[in-house]
Order: sequence, then C-alpha cells, then structure tokens
Amino acid sequence: MASDASGWYARLDHECSDRLEQLSVWLDSWEEAIRHRLPIAATLPSHWPILPAGLLSDPGAVLEHLLSRHEAERDGRSPRGAHSTPGRLIESILADELKNTQRKARKAPPATLSLAAMPRGFWAYAERFNENVVGGSGDSEEVSQDDGAQTRSGIPIPFADPAVGGGVVPSRAIRIHVLRSDGYDACEIREDTRRLLQGMQMADASEAAVTCTRRRLLLVLARAGLVDLDGEGDESRIGRREAEAILEDGVRCADVLRGEWPWDEAPRLLVSRPPWLRIKDRFRGHPEGSQMRKDLSRELRDTKERDGNLRFAALRGNINLYRLFLERSMQLVREGCRIRMVVPDALLREKSSIALRKLMVERNEWSSSWSFPEPQRVFPGASQGVLVVGVTVGGSTEMMTSFSPLEVNEISPNSGLDNKAPFLELERGPWSVWTDMSWAVPKMPRDPYLRRAVLKAIDELADQPRLGEEGNWLNPNGKPIRVRVGEIDQTNWSSNISDWKIGSGGVPFIRGAHFCLEDGDVRINHPGYDTEIEDGAIERSQALWNGPIESRGHSRVACQAIVNAQKERRLRWAVVPPDCVLGNSVNFLELPEGVLDSLAEEHGSLDEGLLFVAAQLNSEALDLWSRAWAANNNVNNYEIESLPFPPPSTESALNYALR
Repeated sequence: MASDASGWYARLDHECSDRLEQLSVWLDSWEEAIRHRLPIAATLPSHWPILPAGLLSDPGAVLEHLLSRHEAERDGRSPRGAHSTPGRLIESILADELKNTQRKARKAPPATLSLAAMPRGFWAYAERFNENVVGGSGDSEEVSQDDGAQTRSGIPIPFADPAVGGGVVPSRAIRIHVLRSDGYDACEIREDTRRLLQGMQMADASEAAVTCTRRRLLLVLARAGLVDLDGEGDESRIGRREAEAILEDGVRCADVLRGEWPWDEAPRLLVSRPPWLRIKDRFRGHPEGSQMRKDLSRELRDTKERDGNLRFAALRGNINLYRLFLERSMQLVREGCRIRMVVPDALLREKSSIALRKLMVERNEWSSSWSFPEPQRVFPGASQGVLVVGVTVGGSTEMMTSFSPLEVNEISPNSGLDNKAPFLELERGPWSVWTDMSWAVPKMPRDPYLRRAVLKAIDELADQPRLGEEGNWLNPNGKPIRVRVGEIDQTNWSSNISDWKIGSGGVPFIRGAHFCLEDGDVRINHPGYDTEIEDGAIERSQALWNGPIESRGHSRVACQAIVNAQKERRLRWAVVPPDCVLGNSVNFLELPEGVLDSLAEEHGSLDEGLLFVAAQLNSEALDLWSRAWAANNNVNNYEIESLPFPPPSTESALNYALR
C-alpha cells in the first residue's frame, strides 16, 4: 500500500508538476466532495492518476504529504524524503493530554414531587417542596461557567501549534471536540465551536502551510456539520465568512523562532510536530545555499528577547530546528501549562541535546516521554525513531516517566497509551547519578529479564571512574586515555583499498566487518591472518591497503565504530596486530606511553596486556551500559571515553589468567 501511494505521487508529478497547483486542486476537490457527499476520488480532475485505496480515507494526510513535498522542494531538498505526520499519533497524544480535562455537562433538572402520584393529604406539602426546589435553583440549566481556561468540550485555550504545517494538530483537536460535544444542543455546540476556533493560535513560517491549514480546518468543520459552506449559518452552523474570518486570525504566517509570538495571550496547551531538519541540510539545492545557511545560523544564534538576553540557550553542535522549537515553546506557554511535542528520539541520549535536556529538567517539569524505536516506522516511509515529550512549563522535574520501547499498536486515538506499555520512572536523585546530570534517558529492552539486567548494570557502573578520566586503575597518573578514529577514510582513499588476494602487495586493511564474535570472544577475522577464509567472503572484500599511510608498528586495542542495531553485542573490542592499518569504521584507544609500559611489565608483554584490557572492555555489564546510553548506531569517541571503567575484580582477573 505504501508503494502504491508513493507511485501515485510520482504519477501526479508527471501529470501536474506545479506543487502549489496540486495543493489547490486537492483542496477544491475535497470541498466539492464534502458539498455533494461524494468520495474525493470522484471529484478529482479526470487527468489526475486514479487514487489508490490507501489514500481514500484521509484527505488531510494527502494534503500534508503534498505540502511537505512542496516545502522540501522549495527548500532545495529532495521531495522523496517528505512525509506527513500520522493523524492517529496526534489524536492519541491529544486523547492522553485531555483525559484529565472535564467536559462541561448539562445539569440535570431539579427533582420535583408529582401530585398525582401522592395521597391528597400530602398535596400541600408537595406544592411547597416543588416551589422551594424551583425557586432555589433558578432557571439555570448549566453548571457554573469556568474561568475561560477551556471549552465546554474540555480543550484548554488558547491552544497552540508554532509549526502547524498542514494542520493535523488543530484538525484532530476539532475531531475530539466534536466527539466530546455529543449530547449538547446544536446551538451550544455552535457556540463552543466558535470559542474553540477563537482560542486557536496556529503559526507557520510558510504561506502555503497557513493557506492549506485554514482551508483544511474549514472543510473539517463543514464535514462535521459545524460550518455552512454556502450561507450565513444557522442555529447549528457558523457561516462560512465568519469561520474564515476567525481562522484568518487564529492561523497566521509567522516565523516564531526569529520573530515575536503574534498573539497577546500565552497558550495553555501547545501540541506540535516541528520540522526535523538540521540547518546544514537546508537550502541544499539552492545556488546561494551555503550563504543562506550561514545567515540563518547567525540570525538564530543572535536572536534576543526584549530584555536583551539571547533567545536560545540550547544551541549546540549541528543545530536542528526541532530543538529550537521545543525551547521556544517553553518560553511561549504560560507557567504551569502544558507542551506535547513530537521529536526524534535522539533527543533522549545525543550529546548535542544535553543543554536542552537540562533546560527541560532543571527549569521545567519534564513529566513523560513516549519512545518508539526505529523499526516501528511511526512515520510512513521513515525509519527514524520517534519521541513524544510531555512538559509542564516552570518548576523543576522530580520524576519523569519514560514509556519505552513502544510499539505502534500501543497508541489509541481514544485513550492515548495502552496501560500495559512498558515504562521506567526516573527519580531525580538516582537519575542525576546515572547520567552525571546530563539527564539522558536509557534505552530499555522490552523483555522484563533484560530490563532488570540493564538496570543492575547501570546501578553498578554509574559511579565508577570513566575510561577517559585521569586516575582510573589503568591510568593512575599522566596523560588521559583518548579514543581515535582509524587513520584511513574509506571514501577519500577508496582507490588505495582493494580486495585481498593471495600474493598481493600491501598490508591488511581492517574495518568493522573484520570484528568477529565467536563463543563470546571477539577476534579479528582477516585473510591476512587466517588463510582459511573462503574466496568471496565479505572479510576478503576491501581488505588490502596499498597507500602511503603506514601502520603504527605496534598492537592496539580497537573497537568497531559502526554497528548493526540487531547484533548480539554493541561493543566488540579486539587487539589488532602491529602491521595493519584501520579504516574509519574502527575506533582505537590511544594509550599513553606510561600505560603501555606498565601493561607490558605486569602481563609479560604488551600484547598480553592489551588482551587483558580488551577483555575488561568486552564485559557484559559494559555492553549493556553502552546499549542503554547509545544515541545511534555509531560508537562515538565521546561515548567510549565516558564508559565506566571499574577496576577488574579478583574473580575476573583470575578468569582471564586461566584462559
């Protein structure tokens, strides 16, 4: 079905290459379908390709996909990577967020006593009772009005999205509003709908996105019987002109990262899926792209608030827009109110997000996170892991509940999240020790036994010295241990790398594929050291180096740097021989001379000493630790340097000596 949809968009480009025209035609056809109660496929132009069944049920998702392709192309990126935000996910988030809000129910009419049902001697009493009841209650049929903080249907207002895109968030909010309004009079529903629309604060920097969102919301309201597309409205519907005027004020074109929030009242609830885009990836196809990226980066770094302070405190590394939207949202929403945002799950562990996590924990209440790992493919056509964060603005975090790893079938548009979903409660004290106050969130397995093993490893290792620190048992003084990347960049030096053949000149070239795990032990499986490796084996491919860079001339402790997430182990340490060179898919330890000398003296030779170090690094506990805190499939240098490195126990040393 996904391939059918992809093929339809490609065929549409062939028939109509103007992406703005695609959007306009789709919206016109959608309105025509609502007006005449027809499927949208029946109202599309005849020259458009036939709409596949998978795209019939949700015109809004198609609109978003068309819009994301337009925005990608306008930005200089490939439209092939564009995708829409799943409405089911957004509705599940809203259902979870709104489950504690109260729908304003009609008050039941006061109880009275029927005269006909009572003996005649009680009529006088019944009349006095009925008069007291009616007089005491007045003519009001409603519970007392709230303070303007929410609609009757229980949606907090103002309700905001600073990157509204194609309008999936407000359209799903309207859907929930309609379902919660069941039982009200038509006039009451109309007034509450007007109140919801007037409380919306939807912004986007794209004119096309704003236009599409306004039109989409109008059509969603019309489909629900809340807007009159052809008239001035009636007791149950808002007139089209009035609805368009309200939406024009509630959906505005604004760059909220660099500009001001275009409304005076601060939002009570903000739900968004901002762009997941690094600045260095913007304007790729634009002739002035390089300068445009530099200008944008500089402007964001220099943007200041009215008091003169820089707006963004969490700008680190490769700036990704989603981080800026999350930080900006914590500035916009009023204190004590809520944010729910859909972001990449890399936020939980990547080094470049430390400043943002500190902001979430130390100056706000980060209450929850829903983490969907890569294989779940929450976004159609995208394999990246997905995270939903829940934050209450202001205060500080004492405990955060991490729901992970989640499966797509554990979300529900009716209830939010399955109550059997796996979770971990991170209390501030232990959490700060585990992460040295970087507030990373461990990646947990679903299996209960493995979860306990991971937690045990974290508890035992958290307060141990780090490999890259001075003063650990391996390096009690002198220069610290550093982690380096292999000396050969496989892309830039590809002409000097070839397959291994008997009699070929050159030296062994070792890459990640040569790290082999057999019976729990890691070793280097390379044809230069094992002549029995069969012809055609992957270990013979790209295994020979004949370039100008020479081998180090001594053995080293090395680790594969790029791993398959499905492999049995994440860390695979081995001692590589002195006559080889390493590719950049391999990391190695740069040990100070003093450490090398002490290892050789204590273990009889340098190679034996390095084997001992590799055995310690291959411990099961360290591998569990590494899996828990991995930000991605790369074993980064900083990750290795921050590995806990406890002194070897007597038992482990004895086991090593007996091997």
